[in-house]
Amino acid sequence: MKLSDIIKNCGVTAIEGPSGIEITSVTNDSRKACPGCLFIAVNGCGNDGRAYIGKAIEQGASAVMYEQPAAFDGQAVTRITVGNSRKAVAMAADAFYGHPSGKLKLVGITGTNGKTTTVTLLYNLFRSLGYECGLLSTIANYVGPRRLETANTTSDPVTINSLMAQMVDAGCDYCFMEVSSIGVEQDRVTGLEFAVGIFSNLTHDHLDYHGTFAEYLRCKKLFFDMLSPKATAITNVDDKHGEVMLQNTAARKVTYSCRSIADHSCRVMEQSFEGMLLRIDGAEVWTRLIGAHNAYNLLAIYSAAVELGADKEEVLVALSKLESAPGRLETLHGPRGLCAVIDYAHTPDAMENVLKTLREVAPEKHLACLFGCGGDRDKTKRPEMAAVAEKWADRIFVTSDNSRTEKTEDILEDIRKGFSPAGLAKAVFIADRKEAIRTALMLSPDGSTVLLAGKGHENYQIIGTEKRHFDEKEIVTEIFKQCSTI
Repeated sequence: MKLSDIIKNCGVTAIEGPSGIEITSVTNDSRKACPGCLFIAVNGCGNDGRAYIGKAIEQGASAVMYEQPAAFDGQAVTRITVGNSRKAVAMAADAFYGHPSGKLKLVGITGTNGKTTTVTLLYNLFRSLGYECGLLSTIANYVGPRRLETANTTSDPVTINSLMAQMVDAGCDYCFMEVSSIGVEQDRVTGLEFAVGIFSNLTHDHLDYHGTFAEYLRCKKLFFDMLSPKATAITNVDDKHGEVMLQNTAARKVTYSCRSIADHSCRVMEQSFEGMLLRIDGAEVWTRLIGAHNAYNLLAIYSAAVELGADKEEVLVALSKLESAPGRLETLHGPRGLCAVIDYAHTPDAMENVLKTLREVAPEKHLACLFGCGGDRDKTKRPEMAAVAEKWADRIFVTSDNSRTEKTEDILEDIRKGFSPAGLAKAVFIADRKEAIRTALMLSPDGSTVLLAGKGHENYQIIGTEKRHFDEKEIVTEIFKQCSTI
């Protein structure tokens, strides 16, 4: 593709060198620069991409794009200056890959909790209805049935457009995508043509990045402000921020609710560990998922499917067969009637949803909660997590999560501050997470439910800068096998 066609909508302010040259690839990673490529030096968080221009040129880049004038050796490359490098890389990737999002029905889900579950279930639902689909999620990316690993909730624009182009080539009809607030703020979804945008909820998270809740809210809302008049905006009106998302959007507006009047509604009729009976838009359906939060997730899925034109009866039948995403309320049964529940809940609201669900499903059972908090992340939620655990759990085990470059002991001390004296009396602090899991299972009475919160689908733990293998399903299975009479 000609360079001039790629940069047409990139906000170019100056160009030196020929613009009619052929470009064979686009990248914002100097390690992937090659002969014939356009290298875009993106200004990132604490990282100036211009520092890698020299390396990209050494590896054969034919053109380089940057936000501000850059000093580098005057080799025979075309130099392009743009007003905003983040937007430029998004628009360049969109153009180079032939605007793939416009050739799919792209559905984006944003919110604090439920994004991974919602997109994964939508992907599985539409595949069960006979459509070929793509998935971009925290757990993994899929091009049709082909699984590809993922590093971020919302990938960079080059990766996103490359994957969507592969989906188009594979004959996919739909793509279901998690959209994070950080991804929106960093223009990773700029230029994408969404058919549907879904809002789930908004609670405490990512304030280490956004600084304030108001800024976090603004970035979530910005996603809906970007939607075109041809798109549909679907929002949870039971969340106090749900209506805010629809303000100023040009998209068609659709609402869903489990408590009030909306375009699509749901009620939980009954539930157990095996599943729950829902009444959705007047029709009853038994599902394999449990918990009020999953009722909202399933209603969002139903609403999106119906608004996309799927038959209501077929959607309800498909809903009844769906299973939750990996690491979301996964249960493992062991000796003495113990039940270990693994869940990704890592925010106060998410953990409260899970604990409340476990309390409602089995009110007579002893409930233990094991959790930690991530290092180098929002510190203000740490005492809030403690307060949630104290409110719902009979016994609490506080341990490490991904401590990263923070000392685990410092993180545990921040959590400790959220407990009342009564909460501290039922809390045990063990820095080593594997040992904490073993202790939680050993000390819990017969028939207990033990929630392991925070890791979910993750099969690693980051301590310092080291990423170590750590799979809680493997660990619990190993402990249950070793201690058949715990």
